[in-house]
Amino acid sequence: MALVEEAQTISYPSAATRPRRGHLQQLDPHVIVLFGATGDLARRKLLPGMVHLVLSDLTPDIQIVGTSLTEMDDDEFRAFAKQAVEEFSTHPLTADQWDAFAQRLHYVSTGAGADGLREAVTAAEATLGPKVRRIHYMSVPPVAAPTVIGMLRAARLVERSRVIMEKPFGTDLESAIVLNDTVHETFDESQIFRIDHFLGKEAAQNILAFRFANGLFEPIWNRNFIDHVQIDIPETLGLDRRASFYEQTGAFKDMVVTHLLQVLAFVAMEPPTALEPRAISEEKNKVFRSLMPINPNEVVRGQYSGYTSEEGVPGDSDTETFIALKCGIDNWRWAGVPFYLRTGKKMAEGQRIISIAYKEAPKSMFPSDSGVGKQGPDHLTFDLSEDSKVSLSFYGKRPGPGMKMDKVSMQFATQEGEHAGDVLEAYERLILDTMRGDHTLFNTAEGIESLWERAQPLLDDPPPVKPYPAGSWGPNAIHQLVAPHAWRLPFERAWRDKRANH
Repeated sequence: MALVEEAQTISYPSAATRPRRGHLQQLDPHVIVLFGATGDLARRKLLPGMVHLVLSDLTPDIQIVGTSLTEMDDDEFRAFAKQAVEEFSTHPLTADQWDAFAQRLHYVSTGAGADGLREAVTAAEATLGPKVRRIHYMSVPPVAAPTVIGMLRAARLVERSRVIMEKPFGTDLESAIVLNDTVHETFDESQIFRIDHFLGKEAAQNILAFRFANGLFEPIWNRNFIDHVQIDIPETLGLDRRASFYEQTGAFKDMVVTHLLQVLAFVAMEPPTALEPRAISEEKNKVFRSLMPINPNEVVRGQYSGYTSEEGVPGDSDTETFIALKCGIDNWRWAGVPFYLRTGKKMAEGQRIISIAYKEAPKSMFPSDSGVGKQGPDHLTFDLSEDSKVSLSFYGKRPGPGMKMDKVSMQFATQEGEHAGDVLEAYERLILDTMRGDHTLFNTAEGIESLWERAQPLLDDPPPVKPYPAGSWGPNAIHQLVAPHAWRLPFERAWRDKRANH
């Protein structure tokens, strides 16, 4: 319990005493231009995350210029940001800490045009001295991206800048190519950071540590030992007033291309030559090139009951709010190993797991009533939630006479470690990486286009949506999809929480 309380009530020491964890690389001061500054993502994640980065002294000196269609002045934007931080930040602030951060916030409406934006950014840069860099965070719908890029070009704010782009990156191969070409007319690829917050999570990065730092796991990370893999990300939330966005995307475009398949690449990639962006991106792109085209006959699309009654949703909508699919990777390591992906809205639980099922051992030496094989194969499971966990389950002997077996597990949670307070929320980590120019956890143009190419058969011939009750695990057809295996969720046992015992 003490570790959790410490992480949630983090104390920010004075600038004179707090350590600079970024001391290995001296970063130039930055102006962060936040497009969509009054939107939901900015309110829930970006503004609270920037507060934490600044007060933890993880970033260089920064100024933030918010911009959106909403008309407001600096004081009104600061009031908006304060409410967002109070509502969504997990790091309580003192009045002095907030006041210090609030002085970094500025606002200009997009109605002021390119000249107004340039004037606001130039004024913010003047407070930071020489060698100022810029980050343009495009927290806007993809359809608005060309307009934002055109404004940055007209405002002459491209030099010394990097741009963070939110998903989805197109809606098919053709639109992805057009979007990439449009961005490349203004920005070099080295300046572009296509963000996937799933890859910014400690648990996702822990996959690389497990695979490549441990002699125990890497030798058995292939088709000879692994039977199948599941990546399962159900959500309990519904549309949350995003019908116009969701009708254009659906579960597949919103989640699978931009999140689940990116996580799959971390699971399936070959060892990179070095722990650096170019090497890791190349190994991820090899996975995408090896991904077999998605077969519509191995896809289940679903729509929760009541979806068409949601505000802004047409009564005859065929948009899927749920999708489960089977895919394969056509290379030496993974030939014949199925990967099962599932995600959806208004499901029974909100979980984010990767479950790796190992092939079962011969059981001829054990009596038929021993219990071996009755509870499924051994699993290595990664929990991608903020309180990330890893579990290894296997059969062990039940205490007492005879040879009776039960499934047991070894578990580790990040919050149990001595560095629990150092965990960065995903957006915080990725903003910091952008300042450092580190593309390791970001998507590339080639990778995105490869995925849309593999998705084209499904986009051309999607199976009809099947209804499922809100609060369930999806349509019944998902069990035929995964047969002869079974879905790991719902779990047969709950994660242990050692903190509850303190």
